[in-house]
Amino acid sequence: MTFDFNHIPALDKNSGIAHVIIDTPKGSRNKFKFDEEKGIFKLKHILPEGMIFPYDFGFLPNTLTEDGDPMDVLVLLDAPTFSGCLIETRIIGVLEAQQTGKDGKTQRNDRLIGVFAESKQHEHFRDLRDLPKALINEIGHFFRSYNQMRDIEFKILSHAGAKKALLLIQKGEKAHRTGK
Repeated sequence: MTFDFNHIPALDKNSGIAHVIIDTPKGSRNKFKFDEEKGIFKLKHILPEGMIFPYDFGFLPNTLTEDGDPMDVLVLLDAPTFSGCLIETRIIGVLEAQQTGKDGKTQRNDRLIGVFAESKQHEHFRDLRDLPKALINEIGHFFRSYNQMRDIEFKILSHAGAKKALLLIQKGEKAHRTGK
């Protein structure tokens, strides 16, 4: 079975709901990544013992970021899903970040934060400001640690709410359309 996400818009223009494709489910030590050339999800790497993804992690189709990948999204929801699952997501904010790879090159690599549109457990989160500060710090710590184990420095520059996140999505959609 191969997957093609080219027909799925990043955002529903009427509702503002984002279409997130999950690559790595909550609780997984395995980091999956969609291989566009082969049209299938593949195992990218395995996290160390004791380290797991805190929530479902995926991407917005038809977006492009500075690192050449689609926009990353961490989705808060009531239970884990599976690789390839489409989740209708309310974007609540962004961790604006940069990363420096083994090659010494620094580039932006933001992490959008969203909530499953039908979540019962997280339905009251409408903006990043609604999340407990401790949770935001834990999410930031996860991304720093996850990247550190791969010899990548991940630095959070700032936190921003839904309005800024939606502007970044529009920028990512434009970059995908124009290839820039």
